[in-house]
This record gives sequence, structure tokens and C-alpha cells, in this order.
Amino acid sequence: MTPAEQTRGRQRGVAAPLRSGAGSTLANYRAFFERAVRKPNLVGAVAPSSPSLAREMASVVPSSGAPVVVELGPGTGAISGAIAERLPAGGRQVAIELDGGMVEYLRAELPWLEVVQGDAARLGELLAEIGVSEVDAVVSGLPWSIFPATLQRDILRQVGSVLAPGGAFTTFAYVHALGMTGARQFRRRLDLTFDEVLTSHTVWRNVPPARIYVCRRPHLD
Repeated sequence: MTPAEQTRGRQRGVAAPLRSGAGSTLANYRAFFERAVRKPNLVGAVAPSSPSLAREMASVVPSSGAPVVVELGPGTGAISGAIAERLPAGGRQVAIELDGGMVEYLRAELPWLEVVQGDAARLGELLAEIGVSEVDAVVSGLPWSIFPATLQRDILRQVGSVLAPGGAFTTFAYVHALGMTGARQFRRRLDLTFDEVLTSHTVWRNVPPARIYVCRRPHLD
């Protein structure tokens, strides 16, 4: 059953298939390392996100109503499963993934996830193509520190343009990389893009340890 069919089923009061986790841990690691070898310039991590980091990242997802949640750079789906666990039955979960191999993997391993192949710098256009004009939460696993400043700016502008009033954007940075030029640049850009940027405690149960940014009220220009 496609995500659209699941959504129609919920609207008719028909139970949708239960969302399961993001596949086995072994499958996650295998897919992750295959991607890292194939396209190292697109992978900024050394391992998939841990369950602890995934749960904290997904904490901005509304747990009631019919929210639309978008994940940028889902990778092997480690965070996708945490989003699905929190998302209410009437919600819609969309993942934007650039790598064609990972798109195929996600569609096979997480058939309940609505995966759209494309560049996050075209987020508004990609969402419009599937009938989404605004979203309640954007959760990002993108490797910001390895992105050039222009790409950071373009993606964040797109995120701000699609967030609904009261919506939130969340992403993370590895603690060991916070002093890197790209990471410092990204942190400054968050402050320029959003009225509120909250930094979490360090999530030690992740490899490497990470901190989470929760951002609200984008400055729209």
C-alpha cells in the first residue's frame, strides 16, 4: 500500500499498516557503509544515528492532529523510525533523499515512508509536486559541516519557507566538529535564519556524541 493509499485509508477510518522501525541494525550499518564508500562527499557521519539521538531529534514532531513532517537526508532511516513512532495516525511523513541508491533502500526497507528523490535546496518545489504547501516539522540529518556556505543558506531558506506558523526545524552537529569552520558558519547561519535557536545537552549515546539545534520562527525575506 502506497503512502497516499494509507492516507486515504485513515481518512475513511480504515486502519493503515503499522509503521515499523527502520529495518535491522545490521542492514542499517551495511547500507550506511556502502553509501559512505560509494559517495564519501555526501556522508558526514561515521555511523547511523543512535536510537537516543533519533528520539531527541523526533521530539519536535506533533503527537496529535494531522501534522506533516519532512525529514531531510534520511540516510538508512535511523531517525525515520523515531519520527514514525511519535507521528499520530493522521500524520504524513515525507523523506527527501538525494542519493538514488538510498532511495531504493528506504523504499524497500521502510515501505510506509513517503520517499521523494531530490535536492533539499529545492524543498519547496519538491513538496509542491506532492501536494504539500507547508509542514509542521522539518527534521534534518544532513551533513551541514561539509556543505559550502551557499548550500547551507539555500537549504535553510527553503526550510523557513515551508514551515507552518508554530512549526519547528531540528538538526544536529557532532561535538568534535563544533570548532570546524563549516560548523561555526552553520551555527551563525541558524541565528540569521531563525528567531529562536535552542541548543540541547550533549547526546553522549551516539557515535560521535552530538548536540541538537531546535529552531523556530524563521525570518522570511
